[in-house]
Amino acid sequence: MKVLVVGAGGREHAIVRALKRSPQKPELLCAPGNAGIAADARLLEIPADDVQWLLAAVERESVDLTIVGPEVPLVAGLVDALAEKGHLAFGPSAAAARLEGSKMFAKDAMEAAGVPTARWSRVRTLQEGIDAVRELTRKPGSPGAGVVIKADGLAAGKGVTVADTPEEAEAALREIFVEGRFGDGEASAVVEERLTGEELSLLAVCDGERAVALAPARDFKRIGEGDEGPNTGGMGSYSPVAGFDEERVREIVATVHQPVVDLMCERGTPFHGILYAGLMLTPDGLRVLEFNVRFGDPETQAVLPRLRSDLLDVLLRASRPGGLEGVRLEWSLASAVTVVLASAGYPESASQGEVIAGLEQFRERYGDAGSERAHDSGMAVELTHAGTARTAAGVVTAGGRVLNVTALGDGADSARDAAYAAAEMIYFDGMQLRRDIAANAEVKTAQATSEDTR
Repeated sequence: MKVLVVGAGGREHAIVRALKRSPQKPELLCAPGNAGIAADARLLEIPADDVQWLLAAVERESVDLTIVGPEVPLVAGLVDALAEKGHLAFGPSAAAARLEGSKMFAKDAMEAAGVPTARWSRVRTLQEGIDAVRELTRKPGSPGAGVVIKADGLAAGKGVTVADTPEEAEAALREIFVEGRFGDGEASAVVEERLTGEELSLLAVCDGERAVALAPARDFKRIGEGDEGPNTGGMGSYSPVAGFDEERVREIVATVHQPVVDLMCERGTPFHGILYAGLMLTPDGLRVLEFNVRFGDPETQAVLPRLRSDLLDVLLRASRPGGLEGVRLEWSLASAVTVVLASAGYPESASQGEVIAGLEQFRERYGDAGSERAHDSGMAVELTHAGTARTAAGVVTAGGRVLNVTALGDGADSARDAAYAAAEMIYFDGMQLRRDIAANAEVKTAQATSEDTR
């Protein structure tokens, strides 16, 4: 079987690695890939958002299954183009991908499906936005300060501003409506109440009719320790998460994912692919912050190494209507911790062309950490590439988030220690990493266990 993975980041490398462990032994291709993926799959020099060239490659290479990693080609209709020509693909149609492509569409869908979310307003002008901020912060039950401003469309993870004051909110609204930072077309945005609590990422694989949860994960959005500094695409993650056993996960899927899958099916746009729910555990209960329609990054890097089931079989089933009936995923008991190594200037900018030292030593130390045997041992250390490229000088930085170090261990502390020890082997000028990824995960696990035994 020949499988094409579309994308060039750490998420796609983690997907490729998981497919490489499949007992079906597929031939793996990746477009466009990166310097690390090149060791695990044959690269095709085609941009991930070039629908027509990707379609031509699928036909030329006789690809059996295309797995779309990033959101941009999904929203652009890559899956639709492939399906029209009779090619099997894993991912939602453009119509279903609006759950990520439009914050307003997602909010409307949540309301229609009865999914709990933050109070919000849709705005289409700067003044509407200012009025919405004023109204939202004085509503009964409001914390009195703080809102979240979200540009309506895709913004590469940079379209959300958590504003502590009305002045910060207005500045974010000006970026959208005056400066046009997130597109040249007709601007729109969502203004919603700021929620407090712990975040959780719960991804579910969907076949158009049902949702089957992956293992829960927690990611770290801010650039600095203690959740300081601006938001990023994610600086690390860990899985599993204390307090979210199989029963709790099933409850969330029944409350969040399945109602949306049902709604999309009723509307004639069945959802196939990954439905990623970004959740907040507030004092008033669980709330959905956002939906994404693809594997999360960096959650995927921490979740897939724990998967015992055959990922290829699962994705093939989900690509067909009702194909997940009776499917039950198996997970390792090991904990996984992922640490992101980012370039200088990230997230505002990204230093590129810096030579990455330590890759050969890492390979000598850890060998083929992506192998099935290493993962079965529950003690693997895996390096996945995100923003890297190969040049005459060697492997260099080529993006904001450059590398991901993931370690498995018999507990969160063990995995965390192994991940940071492995990260110390890598160096490039300006390298950034958070030192507090999963810092309290072991404590929270103990607390959750104590509560369960009362």
